[in-house]
Amino acid sequence: MTIHRTSKIALLFALAVAATALSARPSLAFSEAQQMCTGDAMRLCGHEVPNVQRITACMVRNRAHVSPGCRAVMEREGAARRRAAASQ
Repeated sequence: MTIHRTSKIALLFALAVAATALSARPSLAFSEAQQMCTGDAMRLCGHEVPNVQRITACMVRNRAHVSPGCRAVMEREGAARRRAAASQ
């Protein structure tokens, strides 16, 4: 696997993880989600590449198996989405 291909796969994982952690601050959510969750996404959901929706669903299904940092990001951003939806 070339470095370029590895970078592309890592970006796909980061995008998928960010999709599960979007909030009112998307750039911050993306950055934090990428930092905390990319390794978990590769480990748990690599078989879903390149389908971002399937990677996202896989991460949600495997929430119990992600690292504590990734789980914290997913939970915090999910709570922010729920609050935003409730206020509409």
